[in-house]
Amino acid sequence: MPHELTELKVKTVTKPAGDPAEELSADVCVVGAGIAGLSAAIEARKLGRSVVLADALPVLGGQCVNSLIGLFCGVYGNAPEYHRLTHGIFDRMFADLEKTGDIAYNRRHTITVAYDEVVLGRWIENLVYDLGIQVVLGASVLAVESDAEAATGERRLAAVTFATRHGKVRVRAEGFVDASGDAALAWEAGLPCRIPERTIYGSQQVRVENLRTENRPEPAELVAAIKANAERYDLPRLEGLAFFFQGRDWAVLNMTHVESPLEAVRASRAQLEGRAQADRVVRFLREVFPETFGEARVRSYGFPGRRQTRWLAAVHQLTVDEVRSGHRFPDAVARTAWPIELHDRIEGYVWEEFGPDHVHYVPLRSLLAPGVHNMVAAGRCVDGDAAALSSVRVMGPCAAMGFAAAHALDLASGGGSVHEIDLAALRERVHENVDA
Repeated sequence: MPHELTELKVKTVTKPAGDPAEELSADVCVVGAGIAGLSAAIEARKLGRSVVLADALPVLGGQCVNSLIGLFCGVYGNAPEYHRLTHGIFDRMFADLEKTGDIAYNRRHTITVAYDEVVLGRWIENLVYDLGIQVVLGASVLAVESDAEAATGERRLAAVTFATRHGKVRVRAEGFVDASGDAALAWEAGLPCRIPERTIYGSQQVRVENLRTENRPEPAELVAAIKANAERYDLPRLEGLAFFFQGRDWAVLNMTHVESPLEAVRASRAQLEGRAQADRVVRFLREVFPETFGEARVRSYGFPGRRQTRWLAAVHQLTVDEVRSGHRFPDAVARTAWPIELHDRIEGYVWEEFGPDHVHYVPLRSLLAPGVHNMVAAGRCVDGDAAALSSVRVMGPCAAMGFAAAHALDLASGGGSVHEIDLAALRERVHENVDA
């Protein structure tokens, strides 16, 4: 008789009839696990709410981890005072990463905060796990159910069904946050959304290591070399930066312009084209700046970085005039001093900096869909004209929007509407991100 290695039995099965879905329920369902969605999920959990956090990627962290962005922008105001404008998730994060030397502060016209994305990714995963947030990864929005009021056309979202490699997952919740970046929840719910008339380019980031950073070129020198060698190396973007991490032999390269389609086949092709473009950038750096990049090796390619693709048509569209004037809204929930940074030209981009005391704001109304009582958008899919949105879609104000989304839903709990919450109570809750 043959020797059995194991008593494990195998059975043959077929898919059950009816296309069943896993069923989850929570107080709050957050779609998107980038900095805006994480901020919303973490804050909602701290408020005592049960939370489901879903993301189309197979990992947490969104673009801030998986697109190798490498910098937190928009958290601080401009020189010379560099006022801290956003708190919430960043308070504990910055403190913890400072202890391990995995964060660095770069002072120019503002403070940008460099970080080790591997360490940040594990920090996020540990925090989400410790808080008991239910996570659904590799989850794309498939369908949205809502309870409509026929007389008014107003409604409440009731459930979202996600498609995953493991089958469908249906999440019922009292409140929803669309932090998907592409307004995926709003779009599948049939809500009006905005798209730009032409491409707003994203970027393919790469992390290169084995650099001799003591010889690194100045930003102006790097830009001049790109412009002088663009045709030779087929570099479509004529400006760009290498973000060096203090005390390390590596940098994150941001020197590409890549299309960000919303169609599946085109998006897949754009990812491959972006990586090919990034390879040309690395070859350019090795050959033109051999004293710094001569032995450079690509450590990792990020997921495609997307800036502005599709966003919610909200109660209020933030305008570039409101950004430039620093208009203070009575329902302000986030602020930043980040420049207008619009990447709608393949060869370059608009970069309009503001003065030392400038701050501009995002109102709650730019996060709310007309007639929908229990959904709040957060992050780069809130409403603004193209130029205005380009100045508030960075990680500082995106985190503040996620923070505010959690509190708006909390104030509207029990069947209330996010359009009718007590604004005085909300202002008190978001005080540190708006007034402090």
